Amino acid sequence: MEPDASTASGGDWLSRSVTATAGGLLGGLAGAAFAAMVTVAIKELLAVVSDQPKWVLVTAPFVGIALTVVILHVIGRGRALQHIDDAPVAPREPFHPWRSFPLDLARADLTADVVASAGREEHFPWRLAPIRAAAIFTSVGLGAPLGTEAPAAHLGVAAGAALGSRPWAKRMARWAGLGGGAAGVAALMGLPLVGFVFILELGRRRQAPVTLERVLAAAAGAVVGWQVNSIFGLNLIRLAVPKVAPGDFGDVLVISLVVGAAAGAVAALTGTAIYAARAWEPPLALKLVVGGTALGVLVATLYLVASPLAAVGPGAGAVTWAEEAGARGWTLLGVALLRAAATTAAVAAGGCGGVFVPFLAIGDITGRAFVPWIGGPPDLAGAAGAAAGVAGGYRLPLTAIAMVIGVGGPYTATITCLATVGVAAASGLGVAWGLERLTARRSVASPQAQPATE
Repeated sequence: MEPDASTASGGDWLSRSVTATAGGLLGGLAGAAFAAMVTVAIKELLAVVSDQPKWVLVTAPFVGIALTVVILHVIGRGRALQHIDDAPVAPREPFHPWRSFPLDLARADLTADVVASAGREEHFPWRLAPIRAAAIFTSVGLGAPLGTEAPAAHLGVAAGAALGSRPWAKRMARWAGLGGGAAGVAALMGLPLVGFVFILELGRRRQAPVTLERVLAAAAGAVVGWQVNSIFGLNLIRLAVPKVAPGDFGDVLVISLVVGAAAGAVAALTGTAIYAARAWEPPLALKLVVGGTALGVLVATLYLVASPLAAVGPGAGAVTWAEEAGARGWTLLGVALLRAAATTAAVAAGGCGGVFVPFLAIGDITGRAFVPWIGGPPDLAGAAGAAAGVAGGYRLPLTAIAMVIGVGGPYTATITCLATVGVAAASGLGVAWGLERLTARRSVASPQAQPATE
């Protein structure tokens, strides 16, 4: 990894720390403001969509994703960056820094850029943030079952990196981008610890080191984002807070084992399906038609089985329905699986949004589904399941732990949720390992399987 800009300039650890903190604060202000404005606009549009007749609810997510595809693939342009040596040179389109994407980039994958730039946030492609913000607005705002946390992180890093590109802020550019990402997530969730841990844990996917400077910049940005949420009274995401403690140690053990294993497995299966859907590369129109049709069918089914609230949006409406409708057991589990399939279909169709919040909802409803069989308070099972969804599906167990600590609740309920995270992480890894083994065996057994060649 290239050395930090501040290290290369010869500053000592104190000046580097001050620079990182200042960059995190400035980037945090920009990132929190940008992410919060976009998220508030999405929430307002989604509220309007949720009040519309049935036919609008069923068709709006498809329309939103179709608009997203137009924004990212028609208004947005491709530019060939490389080609095989013995192949003809790929045609190049005029380069537009605000809407030209590399040809090999999944344009709707918001997390990929955050991970790819981890440790060198000053190189984040921030000029593409406006066109992606428009795509996020149409996808999530019109009811697609996608979340707002990846958009918050993406737009936060973009805003911080953009600020850091100014001549006077060059030395703080890396820290401004990092702080902006932490601030975007903290402003969304109202939990500074989650914003702090999320951006650092996500960076570890690219092996970005957890240095003192990165810790200071992320912490500064997270605190700024939390303060923006608090000062403006933002209510951008619904988090499950356990209110009733488990009855005894037996309840702690059963809930953590059963809910952790089940919610972790469901979320892991969903995550694997989402990654496969994102990697699916048929013609663009076919992706939209197949994924959009599946999404429409699933939204209509959720409307009939559950309610309009459960059918659209990132998942808060589905959790509210699960709390209030009195549905139990297999019905709740069916709704969780339908929501998982709907999120996968939205990704397959080309939707632009996150999956963290859908994993929260899928895990929450899965946890509640097991209450009739294992007992315990429904709100505790839901909170434990939500944390399990993040640990098992998004594979961010430290972020799940930070969320459990941040939302609070009775001490024994917090212990139960923390234990559930550990079980869910193991369950998710087990499911992923099993699927990889199964896929590998089928590839070996298939007579048509051939090694890829160039």
